[in-house]
Amino acid sequence: MAFTVGTAGWSIPAAHAAAFPGDGTHLARYAGVLRGVEINSSFYRPHGPATYERWAASTPAEFRFSVKCPRAISHDARLDGADEALARFIGEASALGPRWAVMLVQTPPSLAWHADTATRFFERVHDRFGGAVVCEPRHASWFTPDVERRLGALRVARVAADPASWPGADLPAGAPSTAYFRWHGSPQRYRSVYDEEWLATRVQALRALAAAPARPDVWAIFDNTASGAALGNALALEALL
Repeated sequence: MAFTVGTAGWSIPAAHAAAFPGDGTHLARYAGVLRGVEINSSFYRPHGPATYERWAASTPAEFRFSVKCPRAISHDARLDGADEALARFIGEASALGPRWAVMLVQTPPSLAWHADTATRFFERVHDRFGGAVVCEPRHASWFTPDVERRLGALRVARVAADPASWPGADLPAGAPSTAYFRWHGSPQRYRSVYDEEWLATRVQALRALAAAPARPDVWAIFDNTASGAALGNALALEALL
């Protein structure tokens, strides 16, 4: 079992600069301390293979990236009929090489579960990408035992998110090989700092996963980046683990 603690993006606020020594880029300094990162900018705009290659070259061989699926696929196309865009995205991000460990798909609150659409989409993802696939849905219809079983059959892990939009949304489900936590900040999304008591409770939960039969790879990504809180929380959690 592996723990990967990181943030959405690798910006280093001045308040935490001392924890990331060196004269290199923010990514190179970040990768010298933490083990993985979520590329969130790919959701908003494409990056060419040369950019992904440069990012990979800035990190140690054991460093791992999670890359977020473009909104053109998840939100505009709503997972349907986006084969060309999906192939282009995976082709670009594959320039990360073996450092690309996870593909993250976040769906909009208006997108209900549709078995045929989800099956076609995730099968196409697996045809082109050999890493872990995780999904952060935001519509209530995705949070049922039947959908959890279907996601497991599709080899898709459902993200455990905080704050939870629906009961059970804060717990991992679906494919048991990966447990992917996205902590956005609570009560103020993207801004609130998680305190020591909250982090200590999360450590207990993460360690409990280590004793589970599936022994999943565990990702803990802090997305409370708007106020610079994410990096401090990631450092604190890494130290506790």
